[in-house]
Amino acid sequence: MKRLATTCPHPGLRAWVWGLLACGAILAHAAHAAPAANAAPAAARPTAAQGGLCSSGQRQSPIDIPASRATPGPALRWDYRAAPLRVVNDGHTVRVRFAPGHKLWLGEQAHTLQQFHFHTPGGDRLQGEDFPMGMHLLHKSAAGRLVSLVVLFRLGAEHPALAALLPHLPARTPAQGQPEQTLAAVQVNAAQWLPASHAYYRYEGSVTDTPCTEGVLWLVMQQPLELSAAQLARLGQLFGPNARAVQPLHGRVVTLTN
Repeated sequence: MKRLATTCPHPGLRAWVWGLLACGAILAHAAHAAPAANAAPAAARPTAAQGGLCSSGQRQSPIDIPASRATPGPALRWDYRAAPLRVVNDGHTVRVRFAPGHKLWLGEQAHTLQQFHFHTPGGDRLQGEDFPMGMHLLHKSAAGRLVSLVVLFRLGAEHPALAALLPHLPARTPAQGQPEQTLAAVQVNAAQWLPASHAYYRYEGSVTDTPCTEGVLWLVMQQPLELSAAQLARLGQLFGPNARAVQPLHGRVVTLTN
């Protein structure tokens, strides 16, 4: 196993505040990179004490996605367009919402984009690898089924779409349920958040917060993207760790489609 560097870069000429933020993010990623099984922030995940499907469900999310051989499956494509920013910080995460008209296609079946939001750490793992951040793009089929398209992020280069969005994300407030903001002058396009490769893992899962409702189709992009340590630190200021622990497979089959 590759040893992780746990020292912080010298801030040089950068402002000391940003140096400290980046340092904290690197150390946080090092702590997440090789967690114990089912490790996740205890205060952020549903527990057995909450009962119901959160403790008894057999198709829960997120999971540690096993190595999978590519098999034929429906092609994944998206038809997203630029739209005015509609955003809310609900205390759990930051959600960017969309009016109808943005589509995700799985073969010939269309799903309408509802919103995207962020999780730190990423939630789903790929063959044991934990990720510092995950982005969930939630869709709904014509029949009402939820489809979660997941993009996972490693620490690395600054993500351009996140760099453009971060200055406009609202801060967390003590009171829950602050109103949604619409910034007509700020445009957001969900297509800018997706990798070049359309390869994806597919499994049957659930929502990741109570009541942990099952029947959600999970599509996890095989190709992770990158965000910078400073970007991760800024997200940490907007909301705390909010990822659920990985859940047992219980015999579920995970497929990979290129």
